[in-house]
Amino acid sequence: MAYIESQVKLADGIYSMWIKFPETCSIRKAVPGQFISMYSKDGSRLLPRPISICETDAINNMLRVVYRIAGKGTEEFSHMAAGDGISVIAPLGNGFNINNKGKKALLIGGGIGIPPMLGLSAALKGDVTAVLGYRDGSLFLKEDFTPYAKVYIATEDGSAGVKGNVIDAVKHYGISADIIYACGPLPMLRGVKAFAQENGIEAQVSLEERMACGIGACLGCVCSSKEKDTHTNVNNKRICKDGPVFDAMEIEI
Repeated sequence: MAYIESQVKLADGIYSMWIKFPETCSIRKAVPGQFISMYSKDGSRLLPRPISICETDAINNMLRVVYRIAGKGTEEFSHMAAGDGISVIAPLGNGFNINNKGKKALLIGGGIGIPPMLGLSAALKGDVTAVLGYRDGSLFLKEDFTPYAKVYIATEDGSAGVKGNVIDAVKHYGISADIIYACGPLPMLRGVKAFAQENGIEAQVSLEERMACGIGACLGCVCSSKEKDTHTNVNNKRICKDGPVFDAMEIEI
């Protein structure tokens, strides 16, 4: 059982929530790219909602999630306030490999795939650039990135930054990198993988997927992979357990 420290609305349907954990449940080892499972208080909603970790506050044993209302479960979360209790499993999954010493890093986030890029931008050292893709000019979290990275914007409607997608922005601004980290919708990740292949750039991608158990037991969230999964002996990877972060060249998307 954790407790809501604070919650604010960032944009239409987008909320930022800080969750405080008791000292008996440390989140200090959480790494960028991992996620948490949040449980509804409604007994008819048995399965938890997986939400990416946006950033952590190790000193106060808190973490932040930024989520979009996508159904009744997340709508319930949006009505919670400071002091409310919530059942959480955290942290889950495998995060980004941030051993990027001496590498020029490019972070690409699209939509609700932007939040986990914030914690990553804070963890990375050196030359960091972030390209963030939005539907419109809401630009939630944009200012949060500025202490850690050079920030460029792409919007589908052209209301801010480059009109188009994140790869359009990368090409427009002539951004170069030694490694790419990305999280967002599948079409965006396909574009990131293709761009990385064309330019010989290492890339790690975080897959968004509906997850049931969140711990790799149900096999409800799998993706095709080049290597066989030691758990099933087939060319699949469990996104919740083996990921959600993968080497872009090791999976089929």
